[in-house]
Parts: sequence; structure tokens; C-alpha cells
Amino acid sequence: MQNKLQDYISPNAVPQVLKLLEHEHLVVKVKNERKTRHGDYMRLPHGKHQITINSNLNEYRFLITLIHEIAHFEAYKRFGRFIKPHGVEWKKTFQHLMLPFLNPDIFPIELLPLLAKHFKNPKASSDSDVVLALALKQFDEPNNKTFIFEVPLGETFKLYNGKIFIKGRKRTKRYECVEVKTGRLYLFNPNAEVDVIPVKAGIL
Repeated sequence: MQNKLQDYISPNAVPQVLKLLEHEHLVVKVKNERKTRHGDYMRLPHGKHQITINSNLNEYRFLITLIHEIAHFEAYKRFGRFIKPHGVEWKKTFQHLMLPFLNPDIFPIELLPLLAKHFKNPKASSDSDVVLALALKQFDEPNNKTFIFEVPLGETFKLYNGKIFIKGRKRTKRYECVEVKTGRLYLFNPNAEVDVIPVKAGIL
């Protein structure tokens, strides 16, 4: 798999990435889209380690996700198994590994200031950084999805799993939305992608 990474990331990033993957016990696999994650890292039996990345990510999101997961592997090797998954050891490792890639030969110039800001204190998911997440999504394949922040107050929308919600007011960072079936309140990031239900097809 390592030798096929040029199909998913910038050619200028490939040599550095391959150096990071020069470990006989580390395997990278590209998976079909998973709605709840972009990628993951797992310790396997017998000293093996596996990283999986979603195949549908654009090249910039793919690279960030790949280095995110490699950072888990490197933090484990250096600090051991008892560190927090996204604690200070992982953060410092992620920052160190990502720094060589933060240049205009790999990322569009408009993304670099956002990436520099994000990597001052990287989050468990880059989706938590709303500004960066929205900027990255500009490079995704077009779809018919709508961002939560674009949905009018009181309108209904549907998630990928079929659950239907009514959009409510915004808290400090996230939106309160009520699941129609259960009446339970959920909080959504502004950049979550949903399907708006047209009024004529509404359920209320």
C-alpha cells in the first residue's frame, strides 16, 4: 500500500511520507468511506501496527489524516502504551511530523495560515477546527450536501443514517438540534454536512 500513496497525496509529499512509513511492522490500508472517521490507528497482535485512511478524502485531508495516524504510531513507540490518545505526547509528535509538509509545494497557499494556526495546538479531529475544515472541504468533490450553519433556523434535515432533526439556536460554537423521533437534543458542529428536507416533503 505504501507504494500506492502517490494516488492519494501530492507527489511532492510522497518521499517524506515513505520515510515515515519505513517500518516493517506498520501497514497502511485505504478503506471505503466511513462516516464517523477519516482514519484510525490500531495496535495489532504480535507487535504489528495498522493505519487505515478513507479513500474518498481529498489529497490535503488525506495527508493530514495520514500524518495524524502516523503520529499515534510514533508516540506509542517513543512514550509507550499508557499515554492519552490525543494527549501532549501525541500533539508534540503530530506537530513535529507535520512541519516539513507545511509549505506551498504541498498545500495551496491559502491553506497554509490556517494550518499554521491549527498546528499550534492540534485537536483530536481537524473537523473540530471549523475554519480549517470548511477550507479543506473546498477541495472535495461536489455534492448536494448542506452545512449545518447554512440550514435555516427551525428547518428539518437528515443525516447519512436517516435520522431527522430540527435545527435550533447556536451555542458558543455548535448548534442545538432536536431529533424528531425521540425529542432528544444534540449538538452539531457548524461544518457538519446534512440533507435539508424541503418544506413540501417535510414531516411536520
